[in-house]
Amino acid sequence: MTECVTAFLDGREIAAGERDALTRALVGRHDEAQLSAVRAFDDRTGRPIDLDYRGVVPPAARGAGRPRLGVQAREVTLLPRHWDWLARQPGGASAALRRLVDEARSRPAGARERQDAAYHFMQSLCGDMPGYEEALRALYRSNREDFDAIVAGWPADVVRYVAKLLGPA
Repeated sequence: MTECVTAFLDGREIAAGERDALTRALVGRHDEAQLSAVRAFDDRTGRPIDLDYRGVVPPAARGAGRPRLGVQAREVTLLPRHWDWLARQPGGASAALRRLVDEARSRPAGARERQDAAYHFMQSLCGDMPGYEEALRALYRSNREDFDAIVAGWPADVVRYVAKLLGPA
């Protein structure tokens, strides 16, 4: 699954899309000073992310896995019954884990996950905006009407992105 992000500069949405393409586009349109002020957010979690504008990916340490496919070997700690179940799955443990992760990532986010995504974004970008704390209280009370009224004076792109993270009212 491709990581989609949205970038903001001075409270305005300036780009959205797949992470690598977005990064290339930003480098082509903005100078170094502007790039240092760009704030980018994961569209799924609302968490801030760092963009590598240099376009240079440090070489990964060679080890197990299939580097050309982006596969990295890491440690997973499971109980024996988990390993037994994984061993019985088609394609082995790694294939089963990849399928489980992809399935979980493709499910629509629940209400709490959407609230948390909005919170992470707001915490990073909106802390100085008027009504920030009241907006958070309304967010976690699931009072969308009050929430929308509180954030109505915020920059339009910020309000639109929070609404996108929250989903339909």
